Amino acid sequence: MTAKIVLLGATGYTGTRTAEAMTRRGLRPVLAGRNRERLATLAERFGGLPIATADATDPASVRALIDRGDVLVSTVGPFAKFGEAAVAAAVDAGAIYFDSTGEPPFIRRVFEHHGPAAARTGAALLTAFGNDYVPGTLAGALALTQAGVATAAVHVGYFVTASGAAQRGQAFSKGTLNSLVGVLLEPMYRWRDGALRDEPAGARYRTFYVAGKDRPGVSIGAIEQFALPRLAATGVAPRLREVDVYLGWFGPISRAVHLSSRAAPLFAKLEPVSKALTAVGRLAVKRAAEEPNAASLAGSTSYFVGEAFGASGQRLATVTLTAPDGYAITADLLAWGAGHALEHGVTGLGALDPVSGFGLDTLRAGAAEAGIVPV
Repeated sequence: MTAKIVLLGATGYTGTRTAEAMTRRGLRPVLAGRNRERLATLAERFGGLPIATADATDPASVRALIDRGDVLVSTVGPFAKFGEAAVAAAVDAGAIYFDSTGEPPFIRRVFEHHGPAAARTGAALLTAFGNDYVPGTLAGALALTQAGVATAAVHVGYFVTASGAAQRGQAFSKGTLNSLVGVLLEPMYRWRDGALRDEPAGARYRTFYVAGKDRPGVSIGAIEQFALPRLAATGVAPRLREVDVYLGWFGPISRAVHLSSRAAPLFAKLEPVSKALTAVGRLAVKRAAEEPNAASLAGSTSYFVGEAFGASGQRLATVTLTAPDGYAITADLLAWGAGHALEHGVTGLGALDPVSGFGLDTLRAGAAEAGIVPV
């Protein structure tokens, strides 16, 4: 049988944009989700694509969608709630899997829990293959290779700038906001001396020089803590000891986010408090629109900074990439990745990162097709 691409969660905001990006590339994905009527409408919009019904919470229904060698693309966030069945189905089938998650606990579960099983079944798992966290991984990898064997640390920063009316509109989809609320009190991680170390979100704070000024960021878990040590271990930077990732979306309140991180472990242990805080967050998200404001997206610019440092803290290399809005980045990266994987496969089995799955040169070319280019 001919291998195929299956897009799970196709009728959601990110899924619809991904379906559009795929069809622009001449791909014909199977659109999958729970609502057959909505799937049929979407399929007709994109020229009569095939459809299939499946429930993201039902592993058997997702497993029925795919065979060995197929490409499964999942956009069914929040992934902590809806993502497990898809990745488990891909592992069982021996398929190639991509998803759009930005949730660090889910990323870690894919690498540590599903990765070893995928290596045994012949599956390849590429989680967080979108705005979170492919561009930063690429920037960090380019900085690492430029600095070479003297590199002891790599820091990556994610930033978004907006101007005029773009600053006032809703910049994220409801799905993204729900994912953010779901991980606020979850433990994050950093990479030190060969291993992941647990820490709260926002535990560290620093500024990056972006678009003409210093901009603050707070620490998060991401793909880079898996990808860059792997790249370094190939001989590129054998003395690498530190990988940190910073999120600069919070702007002026970044310092407050950092300071509040000290209380996060306590809140997480107090179940009534953690439930109350999560409920407040869910209530706020409930009032948000399903889709981000179009003007906000059109007026935004994303920046991704990778910095490599020597053992004494001296900066050895800096790479800054820029791109349009994050949802365009995610859709185009998923479309490129799925199409390339369908035609050429990927390198390796188990849980892969963007560099190990495609190679740095191929990833750089694919990112450029998605509009991610050097400043």
